Amino acid sequence: MHLKLLDVAVIILYATFVLLIAHLLQRGHRDGAEEDASYAPSTRALPWWAIGASLIAANISAEQIIGMSGSAYAMGLSIAAYEWLAALAMVVIGKYFLPIFLKNQISTMPQFLRLRYGAKTQVTMAILWICVYTFVALTAIMWLGATAVHVVTGLSLMMSLILLALVAGNYALYVGLRASAVTDVVQVVMLVLGGLVISYFALEQISASAGGPGGIPGLLSGLETLQARLPEHFDAVLDPSNPYYKYMPGLTALLFSIWIVQFAYWGFNQFIVQHALAARSIREVQSGVVLAAFLKLFMPVVVVLPGIAAAYLLPHLSRSDEAYPNLMLLLPNGVLGLVFVALVAAIIASMGSTLSSIATIFTQDVVKVVHKGAGKRLLVIVGRFTAIVALIIAMVVAAPLLGHFDQAFQYIQEFNGFFTPGVVVIFILGMFWRRTTETGALLAGVGSVIISALFAIFLPAMPFLIRMGWVFLICFALAVAASMIERHKPETSTIDVSGIDYSTGALYNVASLAIVAILAGLYWWYW
Repeated sequence: MHLKLLDVAVIILYATFVLLIAHLLQRGHRDGAEEDASYAPSTRALPWWAIGASLIAANISAEQIIGMSGSAYAMGLSIAAYEWLAALAMVVIGKYFLPIFLKNQISTMPQFLRLRYGAKTQVTMAILWICVYTFVALTAIMWLGATAVHVVTGLSLMMSLILLALVAGNYALYVGLRASAVTDVVQVVMLVLGGLVISYFALEQISASAGGPGGIPGLLSGLETLQARLPEHFDAVLDPSNPYYKYMPGLTALLFSIWIVQFAYWGFNQFIVQHALAARSIREVQSGVVLAAFLKLFMPVVVVLPGIAAAYLLPHLSRSDEAYPNLMLLLPNGVLGLVFVALVAAIIASMGSTLSSIATIFTQDVVKVVHKGAGKRLLVIVGRFTAIVALIIAMVVAAPLLGHFDQAFQYIQEFNGFFTPGVVVIFILGMFWRRTTETGALLAGVGSVIISALFAIFLPAMPFLIRMGWVFLICFALAVAASMIERHKPETSTIDVSGIDYSTGALYNVASLAIVAILAGLYWWYW
């Protein structure tokens, strides 16, 4: 047990504060007639600052903080592409995708598929989404979170998994989406602060080990030492000779494949998009997206730099994913409690969003389609039961699926990659090509999984990001060909894309140009 009395006091104070805020926000917003609102963003009342913060809080969890730090420990700065390029993807999504969703009052991504294509596509993709969220997203978050709790507290991995499931499950079901989006403002501040604190102490210790100054001047000294001792960890673009090229295959990934990941995650991912869909207006959501985009440019300081610092301070760890938890143990008492509670807050926020998405998709896009007469009370009960089942499944399969992986973050990306190419094809064509048919959409969605599996079996050495690019192109061709061959039917889509204003305000445009300039500068400097 590495937590001391002061650490425990910090944790208790934080937990009490957040639960008090959640309780106050829940009063008056959750009577029996509105219980189902905790699953879907039916009340569009969130301001821009809450949207931006909740987007980041839902995203930055164990998957990033522990998983991405673990990848940075092994392969360095190149892993930051997932963070940096997300900023540009988000401003594109805010300009071209979200206006369509908001105008058509979309609450879930499968709902869009039903309105655009039909019930078969809605249910098929909903089931696939639930499987991905349960076996990839939720399982990875729980496993990496439990790893951190295990290292810091000394509890067994199984006990850590159970505690996380109990806390996050109750938090998600009690707090609900609207209130949790507001409390996420507190959590995102805490997790960023925690990451900055651990980066500060790590750089200061690196500076001291090289005979440099301490305090604030030690930050620059520590960074210079880190770059001098581990230059290979500061290559933002890997060449084929790099042993980790298979995870980030150079310009091919940066210019093409990784955009499939970004658009699927930030544009068509229920547990992320549901926060944006709770906005008051399109201008409000675009302001929130810009805030989140700038935070993403900054996030490598929080989730990547600690992993690189750990490669210098703790060079002989048995597994890369142990980097961040072991780096936490170098912190003094009190500070350890602060960083630990920030990490747990991020885990709970992301698990809560994932559970909310699973419950929302299953009730709204499976149960209501199959049982059209289902009432609100039944949907609430089924949603809660679904969340509990998902938690239990994630606990059971976490160790078998992830226990042997050195970098769980790569597991997440690779197995998401079986599904995401088809998702991007379905939505892009569904929004911007009216000729796309349901047959074409189903071929792209189901074909993505099958074709990806064939690539993995027969071309196992191919980097998964390159595989995703090929699968995307094949699925795109299949969807277009099937739609052209199929006899044209009268328009059945109820998605209205006419008259949508894709223009953005001056501040949004200036912010977008600033993001492009910052990205160009970062990749020029760390090429």
